[in-house]
Amino acid sequence: MPVLALNISLSQKATPIADSLEHARERTEAVTKQIRSSVTSLTPRENIYNLPNLLTLSRLIAAPVTAYLLVHDQYTWALALFAYAGITDLVDGWLARRWKQQTVAGSVIDPGADKALMIILTVTLAVKGAIPMYLATLILGRDASLALAAIYYRYASLPAPKTFMRYWDFTLPSAEVHPTTVSKYNTFLQLMLIGSTLALPVVTGSSHGISVLQGADLHQAMTYFQWLVAGTTAWSGLSYAFLKDAVTILGSDEELKAKQGARGRAIIGVTFGSLVAAAVWYAVNSDDEETKEPAF
Repeated sequence: MPVLALNISLSQKATPIADSLEHARERTEAVTKQIRSSVTSLTPRENIYNLPNLLTLSRLIAAPVTAYLLVHDQYTWALALFAYAGITDLVDGWLARRWKQQTVAGSVIDPGADKALMIILTVTLAVKGAIPMYLATLILGRDASLALAAIYYRYASLPAPKTFMRYWDFTLPSAEVHPTTVSKYNTFLQLMLIGSTLALPVVTGSSHGISVLQGADLHQAMTYFQWLVAGTTAWSGLSYAFLKDAVTILGSDEELKAKQGARGRAIIGVTFGSLVAAAVWYAVNSDDEETKEPAF
């Protein structure tokens, strides 16, 4: 009997301990599930440190250096650095696709590097009188309107919390840009125009070699080429105002994404449309572009 009573007493004491352990186990499982749920709901990050993005960054740095060389009449070096930028523009995209290192950040920085090069050289060449002001207005106006839209797209589509640090953290994807077909051709034509303009002093071997544009045939050919680039630039910019699939906003709220897309396209349509009208008026009413002597 004493042994039986002792066993009953021990079993009675073990029951609360077992209940406590079971309760602790259940709470641990609940906390673990909550932590896992929180982790999976965090905004995913990308690995942006790869060779394609490094080449893109080097092309971004090359833009102001090329302009500096151009201002100081170092046309051969400016042309060489411009050629490097063009080559890396092809190589980094090919590497990203081949090595499967395409990132949302790269889709933003890559066209940004192209535009930085185009903007800086356009300003420099326009100041020197190498390209007409109406064309510079279109090129710069297109990029300015797209930049305004990009600022809006980034802020509107950034997952909460919308802080300054998170805004500039490109490992947090929010919207992805898909260049339109005409934009790709336009970029190529713009680069060809800038490249040919830079090459003229080098080809002629004179710091004033670009004055060869005043020759009847070549001058007329370059004028036609400038008109072509002006047309594709206007078409390219306005295409972002009408095509809904040019920018993909990430997220699950389709109604909100539709509103954000419409607002972004409206920004481009109003700002760039006004600049196209201003450039046309300037080209029609200006009589200086055909006779202006380039400054270099």
